Amino acid sequence: MSQLPLFGGAPTPPPTQPTPSVPQLDLQTLESWLWDSANILRGSIDSSDFKNYIFGLLFLKRANDVFEEEVEAIMARDGVSRDDAEEETYFKVPAEARWAEVKKATENVGVVLDKAFAAIERENTQLEGVMTATKFGDKEKLSDDTLQRLLRHFNRYSLRNTDLYTPDLLGDAYEYLIKQFADDAGKKGGEFYTPRGVVQLVVGLIKPEARNKVYDPTCGSGGMLIESARYIAQQPSGKVGNNINVSLYGQEKNLGTWAIAKLNMLLHNFDSADLRKGDTLVEPQHKNGDNELMLFDRVIANPPFSQDRWWTPAEVNQEKKLDKKGKEKDVTPNYAKVVVDKFGRLHYGIPPRGYADLAFMQHMLAVLKQDGRMGVVLPHGTLFRGGAEGSIREKLLEADLVEGIVGLPSALFYNTGIPAAIWVLAKTKPAARRGNVLLIDASQEFNPGKNQNELAENHVERILTAYEAGQDEDKFMRVVPLAELKANDYNLNISRYIDRSEAAAAIDLPTVHAALRKLEAKEAEIDDKLERLLDEIGI
Repeated sequence: MSQLPLFGGAPTPPPTQPTPSVPQLDLQTLESWLWDSANILRGSIDSSDFKNYIFGLLFLKRANDVFEEEVEAIMARDGVSRDDAEEETYFKVPAEARWAEVKKATENVGVVLDKAFAAIERENTQLEGVMTATKFGDKEKLSDDTLQRLLRHFNRYSLRNTDLYTPDLLGDAYEYLIKQFADDAGKKGGEFYTPRGVVQLVVGLIKPEARNKVYDPTCGSGGMLIESARYIAQQPSGKVGNNINVSLYGQEKNLGTWAIAKLNMLLHNFDSADLRKGDTLVEPQHKNGDNELMLFDRVIANPPFSQDRWWTPAEVNQEKKLDKKGKEKDVTPNYAKVVVDKFGRLHYGIPPRGYADLAFMQHMLAVLKQDGRMGVVLPHGTLFRGGAEGSIREKLLEADLVEGIVGLPSALFYNTGIPAAIWVLAKTKPAARRGNVLLIDASQEFNPGKNQNELAENHVERILTAYEAGQDEDKFMRVVPLAELKANDYNLNISRYIDRSEAAAAIDLPTVHAALRKLEAKEAEIDDKLERLLDEIGI
């Protein structure tokens, strides 16, 4: 994995001293400054859209500052003119995209920004479609005054490498912003962000290794891929020089979220990450040929929970019929008959129209190498729902593909309060784990929060330690034989196998009886006293 000079440090030595006119940024200052930009947008656009505009401006400012830094370094090193130095830079910032020019705009500011982003895309083909995914020129959304305020705000600090506490600061700040935007957007935040504790847990369960190809078919803002790379960086041979020894791949349906993921990769120096746009179930983009899918060492995902009407061709071309009143209406498609996948991914069965969960799982399994591992976050219902899903679950278990299930606490995610579960699958399970499924009840492993619960580091560590040990642990983990699962009709509801109830305290009958006799004696004494008092007052 090569490193992108724009965000990982210039290819020529930058000036050794920070720019004297501005303070050097630490992470806390950077995060606070960037988050304050959201307050400028409040009241103008929906909070769920803040990220699209702010990330674009952050990238533009960063690109300009590092471009200027690199030009100055080349001029000092080679003694060449500015024009010649600009020709040698790795990343190109054309004249109409220069920060000095953009910030001068006083009218039609959004149009000026749109032209700047288009120019950057034109000169840097790796950003095609990324910078222009958001349109700044709609004055009904953002007025010139609002955009000028944003430009003044972003002009406050330099984002040159020498003006940052560390060049990696931008990647950390970007992750902070993604979480803040997810918090602010509420349920919509779940469309692009998976809580960090959950991501760390899934990565720890599938244990990616150096030189792996890691793939996320619903990559959102790219957090699972980046966490996988971080995990690999800590392993032997995980880094080659300053570069992490991994290849990252992903696909995302939402155009705006895809653009955020692309920028996230660039800000973390993964310039070669292969992120593509489109509906993974209908149009998977990572292929070796027209009908052959690429295979990966590790596959990881948090797909949209229970996506409805997931096979677009069946929904676009619905059959029509007349009702009793002669009005035309759509005929609900029978997915078992109309879904035809040319890639043969739905080998274990076609999920129902209202639940795409096991369609995503089967796609992931289809692109997994024979010695690979995959981890996927799915709603709890996938453990026990019947019908087509029950049949698919039975076949997966009978094929001994399911290595483990981790039941998560409720209210961890932005888009739902229901609990979820992590499925860990492998086409070739370790010999010691064949014929069994590891079940963990982690429903109590969380820190309570006002709106959401949190899976903290100590919870993640406990789960991973137990999973690695693979030994029964009372009220927490069981290694369940396939024969027992079969006897339960392949129902994976964890409460069937792990009993968390507390045993009732034993009752000491003689002691209880003696206590009752004492109470009866006390009651008789009180009744006698009451009778005497009533006699004294003549009642």
